[in-house]
Amino acid sequence: MTPVPPSEKEPFKVTPWAVEGRIDYGRLQELFGTSPLDDELLSRLRRLLGEPFHPLLERGIYLSHRDLPRLLDGYERGTPFVLYTGRGPSGEIHLAHLIPFELCSYLQRKLGVELWVQLTDDEKFLFSGRAGRSELSLKDTYRLGRENLLDLLAVGFDPKRTHVLFDTLSIRSLYPIALEVAKRVTFSTTKAVFGFRNDTNIGSIFFTSVQSAPAFLPSVRAGRPVPCLIPCGVDQDPHFRLTRDVAEPLGYPKPALIHNRMLPGLLGEEKMSSSADRQDNAIFLSDPPADVERKVSHAFTGGRASIEEQRRLGANPEVCSVWALWRSRFAPDPAEFAEITRTCRSGELLCGECKSRLVPRVQRFLREHAERRREVDAWLDSRIEDGPPPGRGG
Repeated sequence: MTPVPPSEKEPFKVTPWAVEGRIDYGRLQELFGTSPLDDELLSRLRRLLGEPFHPLLERGIYLSHRDLPRLLDGYERGTPFVLYTGRGPSGEIHLAHLIPFELCSYLQRKLGVELWVQLTDDEKFLFSGRAGRSELSLKDTYRLGRENLLDLLAVGFDPKRTHVLFDTLSIRSLYPIALEVAKRVTFSTTKAVFGFRNDTNIGSIFFTSVQSAPAFLPSVRAGRPVPCLIPCGVDQDPHFRLTRDVAEPLGYPKPALIHNRMLPGLLGEEKMSSSADRQDNAIFLSDPPADVERKVSHAFTGGRASIEEQRRLGANPEVCSVWALWRSRFAPDPAEFAEITRTCRSGELLCGECKSRLVPRVQRFLREHAERRREVDAWLDSRIEDGPPPGRGG
């Protein structure tokens, strides 16, 4: 499967390293060959997980999957599964990066399952300096990696059920499995899936093998097949299509996936960006209160050209970056979110008032997150496989 090509009507591009244009998620599912997270499957998840049902599932932020019913069939027959997700440390963490970790935290609390987190500092070193990306040293990616982990795990996890794979530190655990994967994936396949060229460095070509390894490591450790569920952004699906292709030939279960849509950027772009020239496009977890207020006040909305027109015609929440933040985590009460959406559409709620209501919610979230981050610092290093790491800072 090749990266999604531009559409003749509305061009967009989705790869693990770039998301451009306004994504047609229905078409994306057809091109990637994923299955929709439909009402029947959501009802099954609600019965399994009970209340409260997570807004990320309830509100369509998770929208497609691979083999999720099969994974649930096994779980209901008494076969537990593990969660696996990760992060490539190329910069600071912003709100969109938390989405897979928030679902993992919820599933861990509800089902008591183990989580494996991969920190791909090697990937960001290998791919840095290409296509306008900043050049990063291994020292840079190590430093960013540990800082990122503190933010991501501060979402809330059970340390006893959480395992961290920091690629350059945990390579002893990862490399034997990565070699098994690499032997079964050809260059022509990776070239077709990722668009690699003859000038692509060989580390980048090999990297998908390393990203596949955590899906199989729990089976290796247990000495039996252990099912795996990977919550991730839909842009990461190409990596795991290759993982699934080699799983059964290697004697491992095919990992199941559940995909989230991109959280839109504050400037109206399809995806929040952490690049240095787009700092106002995202809310970072390190943003001080004044920056939060400024960024939200200037955020792109679905409002009309004038107050009179908006009162008469209403706004369009589906294209609004502020509504997207309410949808994701800042209006956990379903009744409140429904009321925000209704009054937005009707024109009763104007964009300025909506933004003013959101700002203190975001500020409080970041303040509480910083407190949880300090708690994670006390146990993180003890959970890194093949650790402990070298001195902090690389």
